[in-house]
Amino acid sequence: MTGPGAPQPIAPERFDLEGAAGRTIRGELRLVPGATATVVQVHGFKGFSRFAFFPYLAGRLVAAGINVVSFNFSGSGIGPDMENFTDAEAFEENSYTRELHDLGIVLAHAQREGWLAAHHGLWGHSRGGGIAILRAARDSHVHALATWAAISTVKRWPYDVADEWRARGYLEVPNARTGQTFRLRTRVIDEATQHGDGMLDIGAAAESLLCPWLIVHGAADESVHAAEGEQLAARAGSNAELVRIPAATHTFNVAHGMTSPSPELTQATERTVRFFAERLAALGR
Repeated sequence: MTGPGAPQPIAPERFDLEGAAGRTIRGELRLVPGATATVVQVHGFKGFSRFAFFPYLAGRLVAAGINVVSFNFSGSGIGPDMENFTDAEAFEENSYTRELHDLGIVLAHAQREGWLAAHHGLWGHSRGGGIAILRAARDSHVHALATWAAISTVKRWPYDVADEWRARGYLEVPNARTGQTFRLRTRVIDEATQHGDGMLDIGAAAESLLCPWLIVHGAADESVHAAEGEQLAARAGSNAELVRIPAATHTFNVAHGMTSPSPELTQATERTVRFFAERLAALGR
């Protein structure tokens, strides 16, 4: 809706921060005048802050009066244009702990700059959902958490794949969307082995989480099976609400470059915006 009296879209403002290993975190900020709540978006593996439905969800949150901070992990491989994978070396060396470090940097900067308003929450997709869970479990200042298609464990590779990966020194990772093939070195799998039952234990984090949590998962998710959403909900107990979306895929039936939302994406978005409005924005009234 546009015209006299209609709210005008809020253009994102760019920001750059120094992240893990001295690499650059590139982000965007959407500030709503008078907002009392902020949501920080966390992208997943091979994802980025402008991927497919991310800007759509950000726009819907802004329309509900909520600030949005989005960013690309310093190891995402995404370059200065915020769209294309141009930093293969950064992608190769990325890891779970580096992503947690980057998220901490973003939150600390947002706090200093006053972007977090009175209350803030995290939203994460896929692996970004797992990172958001781990952060929320150890950060009492996170007042609400929503995850879409979140992973339930960092241990994601069969033993034979892991053995070959270590012997070779890298794993080839194809990107079907761009046609590129990247290498991922062993840091990420070493961390999963060393810390998967400790500091990176997503299931244990789910059990200890204190803030309200909305878990959204598609029944037709081809990348992170719907059973992982069930497992997270079971570990969290009454603290979490699980929303199952029939026929929804990992990206909720849309692709990068979407021009309109699918019914599945609309359902996920409307429920998530309502959750954050109830759990965050209402706290400031």
